[in-house]
Amino acid sequence: MTLAEVNAMNPASFVAALGGVFEHSPWVAEGAVAKRPFASIEALHRAMVEVVAGAGEARQLVLIRAHPELAGKAAVRGELTADSRQEQSGAGLTQCSPKEFARLTELNRAYNAKFGFPFIIAVKGFDRAAIIARFAERIERDRASELAEALAQIARIARMRLEAMVV
Repeated sequence: MTLAEVNAMNPASFVAALGGVFEHSPWVAEGAVAKRPFASIEALHRAMVEVVAGAGEARQLVLIRAHPELAGKAAVRGELTADSRQEQSGAGLTQCSPKEFARLTELNRAYNAKFGFPFIIAVKGFDRAAIIARFAERIERDRASELAEALAQIARIARMRLEAMVV
């Protein structure tokens, strides 16, 4: 779809089209719809990120927790959204060796226990080894840093999704 089409959509169509850009969080698109027209994909993305930034920590945590663990239970059960499935597959996370899968399972458990939300990384451009290395580094950080990093990673994911959808 074109940016002109996005700008011309009625609010319900806008939310239907862009509601999945932020994983299971159509409220982000609902908050951005009134900021149209957008002069660029960057402006659209910025408006959506501003909705998240202004949402407060409780709602931001709901957004973060809407994301699946990397190679986690949802992936094993085939319950990922099409975007998440494609992103994780593209990074090779669907082809983990038993050792890599065990390491990711342990990191997911430890990270969730420490921070109360899943590890988020925009996986495009990373292979499994690099993702696992980043995961192991970030688990050593403090909660405030990881909350900010999770939101930054979600913004990166949303940008890539918008660029794939809107021309």
